Amino acid sequence: MARVSHAAPHLPLAEVKHRMRTDPRAFCRQRWLIIYNALVEPRKAEEISRHCSVSKATVHAVISRYNRFGVAAIETSGKGGRRRQYLTVEEEKEFLAPFLAQAERGEIATVGHSVDDSTIYRLLNRHGWRKVMPRPKHPKSDLETQEAFKKTFPLWWMQQLTRANRAMNALSSSWRKMRGVLAGSVR
Repeated sequence: MARVSHAAPHLPLAEVKHRMRTDPRAFCRQRWLIIYNALVEPRKAEEISRHCSVSKATVHAVISRYNRFGVAAIETSGKGGRRRQYLTVEEEKEFLAPFLAQAERGEIATVGHSVDDSTIYRLLNRHGWRKVMPRPKHPKSDLETQEAFKKTFPLWWMQQLTRANRAMNALSSSWRKMRGVLAGSVR
């Protein structure tokens, strides 16, 4: 026989219900729903999982963590995030300050030892910097030829469209003739 899942009353039932309805994060609302079900009507984890559309293991895990740690177990930061960091964002700002001053003077900033490019680009991206490059231009491009093409391209395109329209009209007129023949033979 399966065990009945009980949740410890860390919060009043009205507070659990309020958090279940108003939490902006979906995964927290779902966790609060599991706790609410375990508080209002303690039953087997399998029945709670069917009601909440989660697995039985999730129900066991959520109720167990809630019973041990209380509200802090439900309102976690989520799955994503930057948890393996060497420096905080503030420390990164302090680290970048001398390099940004060099960049404003037009100098090239170097670190002193080799660091992978992706690490530097991610660091700069976190602080609102991006790599600014000029728009690519072919060395043999000719502005006069480009301008001439811009002027003649619409004419060439219209000629292509009229050819395509004539071909479609020819197909549709032959289809009308064939449809009339087929309609007569069916009767």
